[in-house]
Parts: sequence; structure tokens; C-alpha cells
Amino acid sequence: MLENFLVDRRLLPIAESVMAGERLSFENGLTLFSTDDLHGLGRLADMVRRRKHGRATYFNVNRHLNPTNICYADCKFCSFFRKPRQEGGYTHNIDECVRMAGEARAQGATELHIVGGLNTWLPFSYFTDLLSTLKREFPEMHLKAFTMVEIDYFARFYKMSDEEVIEKLKAAGMDSCPGGGAEIFAEGVRRQICSHKTDGGRWLELSGKVHAAGVKTNATMLYGHIENHEDRVDHLVKLREQQERSGGFQCFIPLAFYPPETQLAHLPGPSGIDNLKTIAVSRLMLDNIDHIKAYWVMLGKRLAQTALHFGANDFDGTILGGGELMESYLADAPDENQATKDEIVRLISEAGFLPVERDTLYHPLREYAAA
Repeated sequence: MLENFLVDRRLLPIAESVMAGERLSFENGLTLFSTDDLHGLGRLADMVRRRKHGRATYFNVNRHLNPTNICYADCKFCSFFRKPRQEGGYTHNIDECVRMAGEARAQGATELHIVGGLNTWLPFSYFTDLLSTLKREFPEMHLKAFTMVEIDYFARFYKMSDEEVIEKLKAAGMDSCPGGGAEIFAEGVRRQICSHKTDGGRWLELSGKVHAAGVKTNATMLYGHIENHEDRVDHLVKLREQQERSGGFQCFIPLAFYPPETQLAHLPGPSGIDNLKTIAVSRLMLDNIDHIKAYWVMLGKRLAQTALHFGANDFDGTILGGGELMESYLADAPDENQATKDEIVRLISEAGFLPVERDTLYHPLREYAAA
């Protein structure tokens, strides 16, 4: 049976392991990335996806909120950040954030995705006051706030322990954390693309501490810049090992690097084939992380549809009102930075899957009839 859909015979022993539910090795990951048998790779990843989730494909109604784009980190892949006093820099006051949140809630949003720059001009109370005000005004709204990079910055800059920062943010209203800032864990790559940012080991350590505090997080990998396949597989294996230790990762989001207006604009970015392979390899390697996201913002809506056949079971959300950070890496035209609920339901349905609206913690809210 396996021979019938595998062109690359190197995939045969890997397929046998997948069929048996066995964990894949680092070397298996390298083989998966190197294969030209896209159809066979996709079939294997789809097999795992359907074993875990059937035809269910999740999405939510959310809004990205970026309180500030002032940042000292100077990451070479980022077109979002601004230096203090640089044109285009901003910091929203809390009233402005509340207004934006209210607009999103009126449109049915159940989640605010809150991330921003590392702004040394702001007191820590700005962030706790922001959370507590949003939670007071919109108690039913889930606040998915602050990456491990931001939490590391809070601890170092405001001279608090990790545990104190996490507890204060949680008490103020932080319900879960997004997965950004992981980039690529390999230090050789990290030194070249984000030398002023939290290192990979620290990112993983903080994830474990956040999980220990009872807070769920996501995880990401930024790919398609200067990293190689070994760096990607190393990243996936380290996430898998951290999940074994702390168990708090809900979803993995492969982030396709978007070069325009960054310091790496001379690079081409990942191809459509590379995007699909990365989704599929992620699904096959990350056996202990339940959900793999096809992030339509960076893939484009049409390729994200295809990615649902390559292991992804989450389509992200409507992203009402967008967000300045999100708009800095749009794969589609700038006027396509939002998707209505009806559009997402249609995109999932057209791909042959069952659309399921969820909350941030993957509790189903509504199931839609497949087309």
C-alpha cells in the first residue's frame, strides 16, 4: 500500500513509522525536508492530521493589537519596529487600545492577540494596566498577550524574577501567550538575524515557566531566510522536547519569512513548495503538539487552503482590524489583510474540510456544515 503513493523510496521506512505511530528522528526530519516527493510527503502529513482531527479545521474571530512599535532589538527580518523618535513610531494609550478592542468585540471577536516592541520608555505598569483595563471592560474576551521575548525583556529591564513577571501579568488578565519570538533556535543563525533578542534556550526556559504557571502558549518558527534544513529540524526537535517537559504548547505556527522592507530584503523568501513542505514536516515531527496552523496572513489564503491537505488543521482567525505588525508581513495585497467569518468558512469548506469555530483554548464554539 505504501509503495503505491511514495515516489521517493527513502520515505518508505518513515511512512512505516508514521503508520505505527512512532516518533520520527532528527535524520528522518532531514530526509523529509530533502525529498522532492511532495505528494508522498503531503499524504503522510495528511494521514497524521486526519488521525488526530478528522476533517475538523479550526478558526477563531480575533483581533491583533500592537500597543507600541518602539523597539531596541533591531531584528533584521522585521519591518515593524521603529527606534525612539523615528518617524512612524507610536505608542497607543490605554484608551485607544480599549477603543480598538471594543470595535473588535462588536464584530464578534473572542480574542485579542497582544504583542509589541520592546519599548524602554514605558513603565511595567503600562502593560499590567492595559491588561487589567481590557479585562475589566471586556471580561469575556480572551487576552493572548506577550511573547517569551517580551516576558524576558520585562524581567531584565524592570529587574523582576521570571516568576514575578508571569504572576503579575497573569493577575492583570493575561490568559495565554502567543508563540512569537522563537524565530530559529540555532545560535549561529540567531546571532545574524536577531542578536539583541532572547536566545533560543531562554525562550524555551521561559515557555516552561509560563506553562508551570498554568498558562498555555503557542510556538513558532520563522523560516525561509538564512537558516538551513538542519536548523529547522533542530528547532522542531527542541520544541518537541520542551513539550515533553512542560506540556503547554497548544499550537505550532510555521511563519514564512516575508523579505520586503526588511534588512534581508535581498533574499527571495520561501517558495510555495517550501511552505507546504514545512507545514507537512512540522506535522510529522511534532507528534506531541496537537495543532498545526496554516497562517493565511503569511501564506496567502489560497496556499493556506492547500496547506490543510499537508498537515495543518487550523486556519487562524478573521483578524478583525488587522494590526500594524501583521500588516508588515502580508503575503497578499494590503487590502486583503482581513477575512470575514463567512470567507474563512468558505475557504475551509472548499478545501474539503469541516469548519469549526473555536475559542483560544480550542474549545469548539460552533461547527459549520461542510460544502
